[in-house]
Amino acid sequence: MAMVSKTRNRLEDLVREGSFKWFVGNRKSFREEIEDIANSPSGGKNWIAELSPIANIVIRRCSRILGASMSDLQEDFNTVASDPLKEPSHYARNLLEYCCFRALALSTHISGYLSDKKFRRLTFDMMLAWECPAAASQPLLNVSEDASVGLDAFSRITPAVPIIANVVISNNLFEVLSSSTGGRLQYCIYEKYLISLERAIKKLKSQTDSSLLSTLRSDKKERIIDLDGTVTTQPVFKHIGITTWPGRLTLTDHALYFESLRVVSYDKAKRYDLEEDLKQIVKPELTGPLGARLFDKAVLFKSMTLTEPVVLEFPELKGHTRRDYWVAIIQEILFVHKFIRRFQITGVEREEALWRAILGILRLQAIQELNSIGPFCFDSLLTFSLCDHLPGGDLILETMANMSASRDIERTSNSPAGSSMYAISAMGLASSLGLGFGSSSSDQSQTDAALLVGDIVVGDVTPLEKVVKESRSCYEKVVEAQETVAGVKLDGIDTNLILMKELLYPIIEIVSLLLSVFHWEEPLKSLVFCLISTYVIIRGWLGYAISLLLFSIAVFMIMTRIFGQGQPIEEIRIVAPPSKNTVEQLVAVQTAISQVEELVQDGNIILLKTRALLLSIFPQASEKCALVLLAWALILAFVPPKYILMLIFLEAFTRYSPPRKAMSERFQRRMREWWFSIPAAPVFLQKEKEDKKKR
Repeated sequence: MAMVSKTRNRLEDLVREGSFKWFVGNRKSFREEIEDIANSPSGGKNWIAELSPIANIVIRRCSRILGASMSDLQEDFNTVASDPLKEPSHYARNLLEYCCFRALALSTHISGYLSDKKFRRLTFDMMLAWECPAAASQPLLNVSEDASVGLDAFSRITPAVPIIANVVISNNLFEVLSSSTGGRLQYCIYEKYLISLERAIKKLKSQTDSSLLSTLRSDKKERIIDLDGTVTTQPVFKHIGITTWPGRLTLTDHALYFESLRVVSYDKAKRYDLEEDLKQIVKPELTGPLGARLFDKAVLFKSMTLTEPVVLEFPELKGHTRRDYWVAIIQEILFVHKFIRRFQITGVEREEALWRAILGILRLQAIQELNSIGPFCFDSLLTFSLCDHLPGGDLILETMANMSASRDIERTSNSPAGSSMYAISAMGLASSLGLGFGSSSSDQSQTDAALLVGDIVVGDVTPLEKVVKESRSCYEKVVEAQETVAGVKLDGIDTNLILMKELLYPIIEIVSLLLSVFHWEEPLKSLVFCLISTYVIIRGWLGYAISLLLFSIAVFMIMTRIFGQGQPIEEIRIVAPPSKNTVEQLVAVQTAISQVEELVQDGNIILLKTRALLLSIFPQASEKCALVLLAWALILAFVPPKYILMLIFLEAFTRYSPPRKAMSERFQRRMREWWFSIPAAPVFLQKEKEDKKKR
């Protein structure tokens, strides 16, 4: 009784002091809720001493949804949770997550839950409570500031509702939503996002239920994700060669359709398959009149079934946002079908994978409706496109496939009500919104003793969260590395050649030293090097010599790491070459092109002479070449490799030694004369015939 009285007094003090004002501002309903708890005869049962005031209010709402008292929820948690989850330092947050996830698992099976203002507010309040769950927690904001949440809370709560976010893209979604509010998400923006998401879902349902392309979509029950070209101010043009047609473009979860526009109707739709492995390529493309590449506003689509690539143009006055959006969503459908084929996913798991991709596109559409959001990368909000770009993205996809398979096993095993899993999937949530096809009974939530919800687990991280976290860490390193790369890219061929020469200076010095030894400029050093190298080859120690070289390089790197730690990195300093005017630059380019042309000509001559030798166009030279090849074949067949290697080394190294120098020069002269005497194989240059059509 004393405990109940103490709790009631504490609640009355909180209401009197206005301690909740920072949480909900002027929301009368919330203040009334606090007063109800304070005045309730069972106020002690509706208050958990270990939790903060805001966490107690959120859990009270969850208890109403679940039809159980707060004390019963706490008792259930204490029963099913392991000892690490009940440690005092983490107890409050784990209990809060347990109650929130159970409430969300039940709430999301009610049709149209996104349109419920109470549900939208509840999810945001859960994030606020997650940031300060314990009784000793202090609010993260001052009283005068609007309530907002951070990245950790958003990434922890929202994946429990896969329509709002998922583990893979939650961080990127938060960065986009909070870009205009200094890295903290406010409720007004969060609510606008959910409202826009609801509109996108209704649009998807109305488009899918319409008669548009119904005969083509009926076989596979394709859902219309988006369409474009229906507004005269935003047309879509299809280019094949130099011909152009305006029309309507439709994307489903299996294919891309284009209907050419007639006078008052559309022509029969042309289908471009995205499901089968047809080596499809989707990328940005340049278009222009008569095939000119001027405007960066088009999408190129290629596949094995097309004789010529199809280019879809999205004209707009500024930028190429429409084009980028369509490239992103088409690639997302391609990537999800690639994921399905790779892991041989079928049945309910296949539908769930498709819904992951569809929901990602719906989130993208919702974000585009928010005027306060600046430009962002579309791929960062699409699960399968993001996995294609992230380091370790293949591991994320593999983990997703394994978790999906485990959920399927859980569904088919007819587990009892005491199962440890909530089967909250993207497909099940879509069904609750009236978007699913077929029964969703297998996705019904278990409400007893569940600590795993969808892709998240109470008080711990799932394998998917672990691999996503590792991938993000690697991606941050890649971004940092790419920033350094972008900062050291220099303009001008001369400047880059000077930088390359400076970087290769140690190697150039080593090569110069080896060449001096090779040319016997100092006979004593060359003789010692020759004897040591020959001995190493004869004893078969060449592998050990290479290992010693690699070991020395590794030791050098480790020593540099140890003794150079904390010291600033020494910059490479080069002297910039004198600037050139336009004429000098054109002359330099022309000279470089001429030199490249000469190299290509010399390469072709070598190939043509080799062809002449193989075809015996010059019989005497071919006979000599054949005898030499036959001799080498016999040597390679019967002589041990180490002796062959030793002979090659001695022949090459002693070529410029004093005893052999004159003979080597004479031999090289004869070889050049023999090579120059070989005629090249004939070449006939045939011009392409152009068939001109007469009109």
